[in-house]
Amino acid sequence: MKGSPHIRHHHIRERVISGVHDLVGKVIERNGQCRVLEVGAGHGTFTDHLVAAGAKVEVTEMSAPSAAVLRHRFRNNPNVTVIHDIEGKEIFRTEPLDAVVCISVLHHIPDYLGAVEHLIQRISPGGVFFSIQDPLWYPRRSGLSMNLDHGAYLLWRLGQGELRRGLATRVRRLRGIYDEMNEADMSEYHVVRQGVDEVALQGLLAPVFHDVELQRYWSTQSGVLQALGERFAPATTFGLFARNRC
Repeated sequence: MKGSPHIRHHHIRERVISGVHDLVGKVIERNGQCRVLEVGAGHGTFTDHLVAAGAKVEVTEMSAPSAAVLRHRFRNNPNVTVIHDIEGKEIFRTEPLDAVVCISVLHHIPDYLGAVEHLIQRISPGGVFFSIQDPLWYPRRSGLSMNLDHGAYLLWRLGQGELRRGLATRVRRLRGIYDEMNEADMSEYHVVRQGVDEVALQGLLAPVFHDVELQRYWSTQSGVLQALGERFAPATTFGLFARNRC
């Protein structure tokens, strides 16, 4: 989970793991199998849990180094297929699936609504869609939520000895300037388009799944601030669990 400090926190990690095991178990119970597409699998931390729960998993990854790690990690596992998806086009294939899993990935996709709309069409009856760890749509968030989120980020950068970098990033974003040479600016599309519209996604899923659950929660990089925020801070992040495709 290198590069994803949020998901290292116990409660968020457990939220993801329990969701993964729940979806695979329900699909196998209903369909007798669970063919999963995991979009943007990183280094395969949650792929392990999908396989352990009984799924056959196809993982896509745009990063060449991460794809290499995945191939090595699952080289002896016939239930995992790794695809190095350089241009992000593999999700637009048409083979049927029982489940789609997107963990901390939708905010990296420029047209996430179009991508999800296509992925829904690939899911077989009885299947599920599970996404988690994406930032809530900024215009719908309160000023308190945004300010606490930004403050927690800067405190985390301070603890990392990178306060100057954190301040520079915030100043660029407040001014609406995005550095094309800066990987963080160009991959974190959510800061350009003001987060991810969780209500629009819910609207896409609701007509084609029997049950759609939207979960909003606090998430930040620092472990100490995560623990405090879970008790006192407003939500910053969301997950969607759409069950039983019609």
